[in-house]
Amino acid sequence: MENPNLSMAGKVALVTGGSRGLGRAMTLGFARAGADVIIASRKFDSCKELATEIEQTIGRRAVPIAANVGNWEDCDALYRAAYEAFPRVDVLVNNAGMSPLYDKPSDVTEALYDKVLGVNLRGPFRLTALFGERMQADGGGSIINISSVSGVNPGANVIPYGAAKAGLNSITVSFARAYGPRVRVNCIMVGRFRTDVAKYWDEEATAAEIEQYALRRIGEPDEVVGTALYLATDASSYTTGAILRVDGGTPY
Repeated sequence: MENPNLSMAGKVALVTGGSRGLGRAMTLGFARAGADVIIASRKFDSCKELATEIEQTIGRRAVPIAANVGNWEDCDALYRAAYEAFPRVDVLVNNAGMSPLYDKPSDVTEALYDKVLGVNLRGPFRLTALFGERMQADGGGSIINISSVSGVNPGANVIPYGAAKAGLNSITVSFARAYGPRVRVNCIMVGRFRTDVAKYWDEEATAAEIEQYALRRIGEPDEVVGTALYLATDASSYTTGAILRVDGGTPY
């Protein structure tokens, strides 16, 4: 049997939350695999900086777009801008996410609850609906949702976030059925990674938690890229509606 093809030559990939953390790692990984990329996040300057780096060091076209995916209108605008920049989009990664801290559940305001659900669930729903439908018309594509182990084993301090990620797991399966057979929709359910949020972790509690992981460590951002490439390419041609754990063997 031939080795699976992980090349993305000739493809266009859009990554939300694409300028930092896991999003940045996947954007760079896609570009290195031959894709042109669209980098979307709330901060245009960060997107532009990464786009310039990709064009200068990798030689792929990179388009920065400012968008708050928690806003329905921004999702629509991102969709229009993507197809103004390219005639087709082959891969969509719903990576943007947020989980603000709170002391106790009653401190969660309606505005905070709506914001967390908006970014982590409403935005991916709207973008998947729009891009999935267009991908169907264009002959196919791959959509990758970035979920979290909090969607199946949530802590007391991430209640809205865990609920949103559980919903993201659910809509992954629903959209796979809605847009198959031409469009595949899958999910990467991640554990702890060494991204910007790591600076807010309680070091002692985190160290104790890590001792329970099979790999006894947290992940580095680049370690999500292989799974993303698998789901973005024909290497996963018979995989859809799947929720793949990339969590170092987190127990739950």
